[in-house]
Amino acid sequence: MKEDTATAQINAGDILLAEPFMWDENFRRTVIVLCEHNREGSLGFIMNRPMAMRVDELVNDFPEFDAEVYFGGPVQTDTIHYIHTAGDLLEDSVKIGTGVYWGGSFEKLKFLVDTQLIKPNDIRFFVGYSGWSAGQLMGEMNVGSWVTAPLFANYLFKSQASKLWRQVMHNKGDTFTVIAQIPEAVDWN
Repeated sequence: MKEDTATAQINAGDILLAEPFMWDENFRRTVIVLCEHNREGSLGFIMNRPMAMRVDELVNDFPEFDAEVYFGGPVQTDTIHYIHTAGDLLEDSVKIGTGVYWGGSFEKLKFLVDTQLIKPNDIRFFVGYSGWSAGQLMGEMNVGSWVTAPLFANYLFKSQASKLWRQVMHNKGDTFTVIAQIPEAVDWN
């Protein structure tokens, strides 16, 4: 399953798919949106680990808002992050893909939520993040731990979390369609 890492490019806005037999439980069958990738390191959020809590339950002064929170990764789990479709409405946000933005003014976000200019399907919240130090992600790519895929806004805002890994793997086509069908728990008889 190893992609040709000599030609593989990783960019902010890419998706990382965990290889199907990854041992690390933090990342088993995860789909990560990569928001930052440079010489200093990489940062992203796990897209398919819902936490069964709402953001207004997690943040005291947040307006009532029926938006689920996701586990973004094992780093700094005392922080909250967000990816959204608001673009220019939310100052200081960073474009990471077509129609997809990361962060921005938290106070302005609360205003946009309170005035219903941002709806639950326009934003995804994450507790913690997934991070790699300088060169670490490329090292993991070289041993075949991750597969890259393009980011589509629908993956974040419209796809079902429990099916996302298979969906993105299938959409890559070729042998990845077959890999998408490998069951998560393989019993050896």
